[in-house]
Amino acid sequence: MGKRVTIQQIAEMAGVSRGTVDRVLNHRSYVSEAVRARVEAAVAETGYISPREAYRREQDGAVRPLTLGILLPNWTGQFQEEVQEGIRQAEQELAPQHVRILQRRCRTELPQESVELLDEMVREGAEGLSICALNDPSICRRVEELADAGIPCVTFNSDLPKSRRLCFVGQDLYRAGRMAGELMSRCVRPGGLVLATVGNRRFDGHCQRLNGFLARMAERGFPAEQILTAETFNDYQTTYRVVAETLERHPDLAGIYLANLHVSGCVEAVRAAGRQGQLRVICHDINESVRRLLLEGSVDFTIPQDFRQQGYLPPFLLRDALRRGQLPPASRQDGQMSILCAENV
Repeated sequence: MGKRVTIQQIAEMAGVSRGTVDRVLNHRSYVSEAVRARVEAAVAETGYISPREAYRREQDGAVRPLTLGILLPNWTGQFQEEVQEGIRQAEQELAPQHVRILQRRCRTELPQESVELLDEMVREGAEGLSICALNDPSICRRVEELADAGIPCVTFNSDLPKSRRLCFVGQDLYRAGRMAGELMSRCVRPGGLVLATVGNRRFDGHCQRLNGFLARMAERGFPAEQILTAETFNDYQTTYRVVAETLERHPDLAGIYLANLHVSGCVEAVRAAGRQGQLRVICHDINESVRRLLLEGSVDFTIPQDFRQQGYLPPFLLRDALRRGQLPPASRQDGQMSILCAENV
C-alpha cells in the first residue's frame, strides 16, 4: 500500500518546478513543447492523479467499490448505542463513495469467536477492518496475518498494541486512569482503603485505566495494600456482588473506582449497605444513568469519552489508506479530557 504520487515528485522527475507541472496539468500556456512532453511522460509513468481529479472520480463513481468490516464486542448500553450512531453516520457519508460497511458483534468474550467473525467478514469481501476486541495472542496473530495479506486493521476503544494494527482510535485510557487516581487521592484520607474494579483484564483499555489509576495512587502515597482490585466482567450482578462483599468485609472502605460498566450496580450495593454519602465513587463515561447518579450525589466524578467518534472515524481512516495511500499516525487519541461532577454535568 504505497503513498499516493505527489505533484512534487512529478516536478522532480521532469526537472521542472511545481508551478510548471500545474500549468501543464491545467493546459495553460507559457510551457514549451519539450517541457510539456517531459511532464506528461512523468504523469503517465507514475499514474499520477491530482487530488481534485481523485475527488471528482469518487463523486462520479469512477472508483471501484470498497467493503470494510467492523467487529464489535458484546457490550451493551451506552457504548453500543453511541458507537452505532457513529457507524451509521459514516455509512451515510461513505455510501455515495461506493463504500459498504459490514458489521459483526460478538456474543461472547471468547477470542476464537472474534477470529471467526473477522474471517467471515474477509470472506464477504472486507478489505479493511475496524476492531474492538480482547487483547489476546490469537487475535493479534490474526491481525498480523491480515496485515501481511494487505488488509489493514484499525483498533478503537481498546487497543491491540502488540499487533501490526494500522492505528488506534480512542481515549488515552492510561492517562484517564491517572486522572481518576489523582481525584481519588485528593478525596480519600491517607491510609484509607479503596476498591478498584475493572471490567475485563483481557481488554487492553480496561488494563490501561486500572494501571494508570494504580500508578497515580502509588505516587500520591497509597501503597498497593490499600487498594483492593476485582474484575466485574461488565456485568450488573457481578458488580453488585463484588461491591457488596467488599463492604461487608471492609466496613471502613473509603472509596470505589469503577473502570467498568454498570455503575448503578455499585451504587445499589452501597445503598444496601447503608453507606451512601460515606465513601467516594469515581467512574468513567457518561449516560443518563450516570448523569442522574452525579446529580443525586451517588457518584462524585466521571471522566467521559467520545464513543460516537470511535465508531465514526475508523472507516474513513481505512478508506484513505486503501484508496489514497494515506497512512494515519499510530494513534488518534482524544485531545483534552474532561471531568464531570454534579455542578457541570
